[in-house]
Amino acid sequence: MKSVGIICEYNPFHNGHLYHIKKVKELYPDYVLIAVINGDFTQRGDVSLIDKWKKAEVALNYVDLVVELPFVFGTQAADIFTKGAADILKSLKIDAFVFGSESADIDKLKKIVKVQDSAKYHEKIKSYLNKGFNYPTSLAKALKDLGIILENNPNDLLGIGYIRNLQGVEIQAIKRTNDYHSLELEKIASATSIRDALKNGIDVKDYVPEDSYNSLYDLHFLDDYFDLLKYKIISTEDLSVYQTVDEGIENKIKKNILRAHNIEELIQLVKSKRYTYNKLKRMFLHILCGFTKEEAKRCRNVQYIRVLGFNDKGRKYLNSIKKECEVPIITNYDKHFEAMRIENRISNIYNIKKDDFMEEFKHRPIIH
Repeated sequence: MKSVGIICEYNPFHNGHLYHIKKVKELYPDYVLIAVINGDFTQRGDVSLIDKWKKAEVALNYVDLVVELPFVFGTQAADIFTKGAADILKSLKIDAFVFGSESADIDKLKKIVKVQDSAKYHEKIKSYLNKGFNYPTSLAKALKDLGIILENNPNDLLGIGYIRNLQGVEIQAIKRTNDYHSLELEKIASATSIRDALKNGIDVKDYVPEDSYNSLYDLHFLDDYFDLLKYKIISTEDLSVYQTVDEGIENKIKKNILRAHNIEELIQLVKSKRYTYNKLKRMFLHILCGFTKEEAKRCRNVQYIRVLGFNDKGRKYLNSIKKECEVPIITNYDKHFEAMRIENRISNIYNIKKDDFMEEFKHRPIIH
């Protein structure tokens, strides 16, 4: 059996994701389709509208196997995010990989990966970082100096990481049909615009498939956690122990936390040329969830592959590669893995407003 992988957040699953999956199936009609899905918090530093189990249930209407991207990778910068997700897919022995891209220019993205291996590139990006530019800006400036123009497109930036970490796998890109940052609602609307609409009580029935629409209840928004974040910041003496809290920004956070009424205000009060909007959001997630630099160091490698759900085709595929897979494939909670213990903590924080703190223990893979 051959397989094709995708990496996704589905926050929420919308018409653009459906378009992407249809294109993947056109390219690889007989392949097992494996989705690595971010959990309760996301790479853009946001909270998932619905929990990972509901997301997996929706996804299984369209894919064959759903596995979890653990928090220790899923809420990190592009290089760590893409490596963690790619390592999971490589361990699952995928033959092909498809991602959404603003440019869909695979040759250009492959050229960038090659250039990034040069000493000259590293000198230039270090120089721009030392001048106080954030990483995406430094990357673009370094590439421009070397004759490559790269727009600040989030999916293309992730694509560079996928290509770097999936050497030997056939890779294809599907051109995005909208702007990730757009707040305009249209037939294929961005996840950002749909989340914004839901937050403002606007019906999104026309912009998501019916099964996804029916899953959008008991929604979670980032500001629901602001009081908890504020308490964590006020009560923690040294914020620099947390992942991505660097270069003295903890002092600026401490100085401004009592002035902010929500996470958006806090970001505006502490942002600088050095810190991108999404980097700050990820940093606040790490503080909220108590994710430390020491934990991040100990969880740099994939410790396990957790199955969230499968159909019959996915089950047969898992059985066919189980003996070859060098990473343990697990179907329930296992406290022996540190990344899993962190996942349990994250789940409890995510569900803190529900009177139920057994999410990680009670769930078994969804059989579709």
